[in-house]
Amino acid sequence: MIVLNVVISLFVIVLLQFGGMYIFSLMTPYRDMEEINNGNVAVSLAMGGKFVATGIILGIAAYTNSSIWHMSMWFAVGYVCLVATYWVFDWLTPGVKLSDQLKEGNVAVGTLLAAVYIGIAIAVSSLII
Repeated sequence: MIVLNVVISLFVIVLLQFGGMYIFSLMTPYRDMEEINNGNVAVSLAMGGKFVATGIILGIAAYTNSSIWHMSMWFAVGYVCLVATYWVFDWLTPGVKLSDQLKEGNVAVGTLLAAVYIGIAIAVSSLII
């Protein structure tokens, strides 16, 4: 029974992680993987930050909740905060259109976004119970 629970939990965790990354990819006006295949380091950094950030939130949600349902619900709350972070950060930097800068390969913007995502994930994770 324990092995079955672990297998189901791992399946749900992987599903949530990649589902979250898919939703993030829909937020950009370009194709993330196409940009990465073309060598766009900025997009790669931003996407890596998103992946780490969703992993942080998912890990804390899994660690602090004994049911898959509660883990999924807390992940959803944390994930909404990550998505909102992108839009708020874009709004707070009116002179810099984040998606355009990433598409152009601005590594500084990609690095900053990765750090913002990870920082927000750590902060939001502290609220997960």
